[in-house]
Amino acid sequence: MLYQFNPQTLRLELNKTRFKILVGTIVFLLITSFSIGRLARFKALDKYEHELLIVNLETEKKKFTKDKLVNEIKRLNIKFPHIVIAQSIIETRKWTSPIFKENHNLFGMKEASVRITTSSGTERGHAYYEDWYQSVYDYAFYQSRYLGGIKSESEYLDYLSASYAEDKNYVAKIKMVIEREKLKGIF
Repeated sequence: MLYQFNPQTLRLELNKTRFKILVGTIVFLLITSFSIGRLARFKALDKYEHELLIVNLETEKKKFTKDKLVNEIKRLNIKFPHIVIAQSIIETRKWTSPIFKENHNLFGMKEASVRITTSSGTERGHAYYEDWYQSVYDYAFYQSRYLGGIKSESEYLDYLSASYAEDKNYVAKIKMVIEREKLKGIF
């Protein structure tokens, strides 16, 4: 009981000791519930920040750089890598074209219909890839399917001139890019 009857004054009077205990208990409960809520919020933020970190790391991993392209071409053991890098530079206007930025297409590839492909479809008249890595894998599949028997650089360039490029000066442009960018030196 918070109030107690005082026989001398014939009134109900506040029991100060019990009142202090009640107020203390309420304050304690409020502080405890606030702390628990805050801790739960911090844990939720912690989880959110961890998930953001993972997403950022994945995004950073998939972010395109010339060095990552070179490493991927080496890792996949793609033939004549200096020519392939030159093709990528030409086809994407040095990685600035909409086909590259929107389709993640490094080589101006069309969607394959006869061979295995990593393409997710066609957009803007060219193959669309989930990321630029898929474009490199698709080029490796292309090379394996159609260029497996080619042994020399000149045979490779002849094939590109006859079957890959729409531009009659394509091979000359490839040679110029290889020279200008010193691409033979990076492999």
